[in-house]
Amino acid sequence: MNPTILQAILDTAVAAGDTAGVAAAITGPEGTVAQATAGATTINGPDAIDEHTLFWIASMTKPVTSVAALQLVERGKLSLDAPIGDLLPELAHPNILENGALRPATQKITLKHLLTHTAGFSYGFASATYAAYIAEHKIAPNSLASLNMPLLFEPGARWEYGISTDWVGRAVEAASGQTLADYFATNIFAPLGMTDTTFTPNPEQRARRAAIHQRQADGTLAVPPPAPAARPEFFSGGGGLSSTLNDYLTFLRIFLNNGAGIISPASLAALSTNQIGALRAGFIPSANPALSTGSDLNPGRDSKWTLGFLLYPEKGPFGRNAGSLSWAGLANTYFWIDPAINRAAIILMQTLPSGDAGSLKTYFAFEKAVYAAPQ
Repeated sequence: MNPTILQAILDTAVAAGDTAGVAAAITGPEGTVAQATAGATTINGPDAIDEHTLFWIASMTKPVTSVAALQLVERGKLSLDAPIGDLLPELAHPNILENGALRPATQKITLKHLLTHTAGFSYGFASATYAAYIAEHKIAPNSLASLNMPLLFEPGARWEYGISTDWVGRAVEAASGQTLADYFATNIFAPLGMTDTTFTPNPEQRARRAAIHQRQADGTLAVPPPAPAARPEFFSGGGGLSSTLNDYLTFLRIFLNNGAGIISPASLAALSTNQIGALRAGFIPSANPALSTGSDLNPGRDSKWTLGFLLYPEKGPFGRNAGSLSWAGLANTYFWIDPAINRAAIILMQTLPSGDAGSLKTYFAFEKAVYAAPQ
């Protein structure tokens, strides 16, 4: 892809107010093919977005946690199919919230259920039932209590996006004897040379951080007043990381280089193929419009889920090939991996709600341009 075309797309998005700042790139197995940045870390602010800007990548943390879990499966320290309650007692006897009452689940939760979002969990921003339960029980965000939620259905019954990957992170900690931050650093980030992906940005990294913007009723963007700082009670394997354009491109190249020595070919296959059978994945409703508009990144198609990604079973509307892998973060960060052309792409913004129209317009313009270019 011509970098000049990519730059023009990003500049146009900033000028139109579709985003305050944006970074995007395409990579092949050997390195970056094209990249560009535009805008500022704060709307109309003095600090320009660049490849070293730190973004909260939210649920783009999940594939990292999946890789960690599969490393431990390879080493015999985790099992995909054994009851995870044998390792995490909190999950040994789950309850299902049904018609306002709790009843014991009849099926055991496994690591595979957690990795495929079929365990029965949801998110408060996606499920009105969860939102009401959280409000009734006064459950604080980022608290351990926010993990100890009832299920909404029997494990394995359907796909529903939720806190499952946070539990995968807890399983990684229990099986490895390390905190999730230390495990990631030792087993993924250091071997890959990723120096800017972290749960706890240091002062120098915080100075490079892009602010999270909120779309206002009149369509403009603003940075909300900072909320009181609350120290998380656990490292969120489902959404806690911050990263940069360059660092996350390095992570994506694992999947263009046969695992890059980080995971085995067998684990790569499990991360690249359907793991939910006839179930459909990808649709996320909204129970909190300020955080999420609700989304279906592959509407009208029978999307699947691997052990870490949304799987496109057929060619996408903008040219993405069947077999492509994808996911996103709450503040409108997106990536995809297209094995058919051995390319991965990423676009990073910091805007709420997830699925914001201006952000999606920018994302889709980027994707269309990628596939309009000679491969």
